[in-house]
Amino acid sequence: MSHAELVATLTARWPEHRVAPSLGRVQALMDLLGEPQKTYPVIHVAGTNGKGSTAAMIESLLRAAGLRTGRFSSPHLTSVTERIMIDGRPIDEERFDATWADIEPYVTMVDERKIDGVAMTFFEIITAMAFAAFADAPVDVAVIEVGLGGTWDATNVADGAVAVITPIDLDHTHLLGSTVDKIAGEKAGIIKPGAQAILAGQPVEAATRLLARSAEVGALVQRDGIDFGLLSRSVAVGGQLIRLNASGGPVDDIFLPLHGGHQADNAALAVAAVEAFLGMRALEPDVIRAGLAEVRMPGRLEVIRRSPTVVLDAAHNPHGTRAAATGMAEAFGFSPLIGVIAVMRDKDARGLLTELAETVDRVVATQVASTDRGLPAEALGELAAEILGTERVQVEPRLDDAIETAIALADSDEYGNAGVLITGSVIAVGEARTLLAGNEPWPVNGGEAAVEAEDEPEDEDPEPEDWSRDDLDGFDYAPPQIRRAPAEDPLRPLVGDDPEDDRR
Repeated sequence: MSHAELVATLTARWPEHRVAPSLGRVQALMDLLGEPQKTYPVIHVAGTNGKGSTAAMIESLLRAAGLRTGRFSSPHLTSVTERIMIDGRPIDEERFDATWADIEPYVTMVDERKIDGVAMTFFEIITAMAFAAFADAPVDVAVIEVGLGGTWDATNVADGAVAVITPIDLDHTHLLGSTVDKIAGEKAGIIKPGAQAILAGQPVEAATRLLARSAEVGALVQRDGIDFGLLSRSVAVGGQLIRLNASGGPVDDIFLPLHGGHQADNAALAVAAVEAFLGMRALEPDVIRAGLAEVRMPGRLEVIRRSPTVVLDAAHNPHGTRAAATGMAEAFGFSPLIGVIAVMRDKDARGLLTELAETVDRVVATQVASTDRGLPAEALGELAAEILGTERVQVEPRLDDAIETAIALADSDEYGNAGVLITGSVIAVGEARTLLAGNEPWPVNGGEAAVEAEDEPEDEDPEPEDWSRDDLDGFDYAPPQIRRAPAEDPLRPLVGDDPEDDRR
């Protein structure tokens, strides 16, 4: 079976936009595999918006500190291999296929049991593949992004030493609940006993729910604006300069190659998460600077073409679109700005268009090609005309035609300050990136020059509080037939766990 055939077979399973709320299937598979997700420490990331960017920043900071990382994220833009990152790079196709071959017999065993009446879903399988690939690598730490919600998400079979909650707002309301309080309750499920909970700024109802969960399980809480945070920021060429309040005090002159105030807040959250993971030991300022300077996050206010400038952003709900619109205005100041918009049927298209109304001058309404879940271009165009006016809206059902139309409109600007923003859906941005970037290699997150701990000169008289990769020893993985009992986790005393509470 070719790689393409394998991916088609996996994605033909129960899709990830449909939810079968149970950990039974994925836990059964983990049991058969020898629980690979417990062979390395985990930083678990949930939230409505900013999960992917925050996870990427955490990964880059960990790499700058000399640790070998695995990162699991979803959905992907152009290739399913992007979901499983090792050392800042997508897993290669051969390794992806080999990982599936390793776990396939066990998946079949779980499928045959039809736990809760359902065979294993695509998302459950890709999550399990990530856990197994990270164990086989092996990695020093895994950064795991929740797919949907938290409590019943397949990733929640892992117990994060650190739980990171990015801003919570309304999204997936048909699945997670119609209020911020209910959605926060679902996402709070990743906060485990004895963990550290790193919380972004939240609406009052979300903060209340997250703090209640933390108190219930004895998690140590750090809050944005109180225990850490962004002190200042200014726009810079290719990104922004930020000043953060970290555990060792203010850190100045940090270049972040991402646009928007929301990304600066995400950076503060990421630094706090990494320092919590290291037992509240302050990262060296130069490590923070190096780690954040090398963050690469395709599809987040990403410039994909020049003359005219075309920007991609995967915002797909009103909250994310508001942040993207603000970031666009601040970083680029295009006039006119032409928006190419494609939205999924189950998203708040009206709210999304309302957030863009004051930012874009014209909209080209279109639809995605790779799934029938997209809102038809004509329906989106009618809604856009209602909000923006018919004179500002054009409909092009094919995405490639829509992009060509938007570029032509931008080219016709005699002052040369026009730009194009493609947004509304992760799938649309992925399709657009394929059209505009082709087979361009996926950027390495954390850079090629991430410092390896073993290359650093040894300190002849180390301080007792120094940490190293050796602190992560004790996590071990072997196939179920020869699985060894894991040693005591040395990170637990550093993050406030009770050593006798053996959740592993």
